[in-house]
Amino acid sequence: MKLYNTLTKTIEPITPLNEGVLKVFVCGPTIYDYIHIGNAKTYTQSDMLVRYLRYRGFSVTYLMNITDIDDKIIKRSEERSLDFTELTSTYESAFYEDMTALGNRSVSTYAKATDHIKDIIDQVQKLLEKGHAYVIDDGIYFEIATFAGYGKLSGRVDIQEDDAQTRIDESAQKKGWNDFCLWKFSKPGEPVWDAPFGAGRPGWHIEDTAITEHYFGPQYDIHGGAIDLIFPHHEAEITQMESASGKVPFVGHWFHVGFLTVDDKRMGKSLGNFSTVRDVLSKGYSMSAIRMFFMQAHYRKGLNFAWENLDSAQNRINNWHNIAAMRWQANGESDEPSPVLADSIKKLENLLDNDFDTPGALGIIEEAFSALGDTPSTQDTSNLTNLLRAIDEVFGLNILDSTPDISSSAMQLISDRQTARDSKEWQKSDDIRDELKKHGIAVRDVKNGQVWSYASDALDPEYFCA
Repeated sequence: MKLYNTLTKTIEPITPLNEGVLKVFVCGPTIYDYIHIGNAKTYTQSDMLVRYLRYRGFSVTYLMNITDIDDKIIKRSEERSLDFTELTSTYESAFYEDMTALGNRSVSTYAKATDHIKDIIDQVQKLLEKGHAYVIDDGIYFEIATFAGYGKLSGRVDIQEDDAQTRIDESAQKKGWNDFCLWKFSKPGEPVWDAPFGAGRPGWHIEDTAITEHYFGPQYDIHGGAIDLIFPHHEAEITQMESASGKVPFVGHWFHVGFLTVDDKRMGKSLGNFSTVRDVLSKGYSMSAIRMFFMQAHYRKGLNFAWENLDSAQNRINNWHNIAAMRWQANGESDEPSPVLADSIKKLENLLDNDFDTPGALGIIEEAFSALGDTPSTQDTSNLTNLLRAIDEVFGLNILDSTPDISSSAMQLISDRQTARDSKEWQKSDDIRDELKKHGIAVRDVKNGQVWSYASDALDPEYFCA
């Protein structure tokens, strides 16, 4: 499998440090509020990528950090007159609930910053001892001038509009304008931890490298996150970890997910142009529709958020569910397998192996479903099942799992309708079709018999099996 590597600026094979085993880290949320649907794009497309790595046979340990101490959390806690742990506990639980609601289930371990204070202190101490860090009045800073490779991930050292600029550390005493804080000395009323170099709390960048070193060691395979984290956050991670360990590269493969945009501007809390995951789900869009929506854009590309685009995704997933739910009658079915279905999984794998091309994969899946609807065949049952299983395993659309079996009473009605049609009892045929529709089952006639599908979401439990 090949994936674009932000570090080398090329699409290149994934080469694990240990054959067949991948250690993957993706930057998680700062838990001071609900995540928005733009955050969900990063987490969901990362989830799909990890699912595919496992599907392709890699043993993947997927680690995600939870930032539960930083300036934003302290500010929000003060605004609400809450202890910071009260605030973070609420939004940590909400984050896990949202991840479950989105179908994101591939993370192996979530790691909170406050559970790794000792690891953070140890790494800061190491950087001080090696001469990469210095002490000023408000904290301990990393001196960029001591690391020759600064800028090798982003290709720059300057701030741009879409960077995570709110996390740039300001101090008049800094030696270099882009030196960043490793440890912030304690201030009245703020959370504080004891350390040999002075009581305080961690800076933002050091949390992630301390966590990944704890679980993965000084080097690992894949690091991901949103595109705005390339600079300064991920640049800082490389800088401090390679300085602390002396081992290069810190990470072999970097991937970054493009923004969700609104009117050509990235969605963000600071811009006020966001909808939370809960906002979207409350409007009736399914988890599968949201995942389908994200699949329409390559993970590295931006995607425009509009309700009509979600409507389109919901309609598309509903159509796929309907086609997947079809059951062909035993009489007169074709025994010719569809070449499209038989070849679909291989085509899917070829596209996903080349930088995880989900828009291309959607085209292949659409082609397969169209072929199924146009040329029914019992011989395609196993091919269809294998295709649906692959789609569900990689993309989490739950097409196969959520397809109920039709009950014997409903199947008898469909059989009775076919008998009526064979006898040219058209009125009886129409009456049975109308009766089935009342119970959520649509029947249509095709060349070789009938096909049933969902007529609506109001499925009568009497006519369906769990």
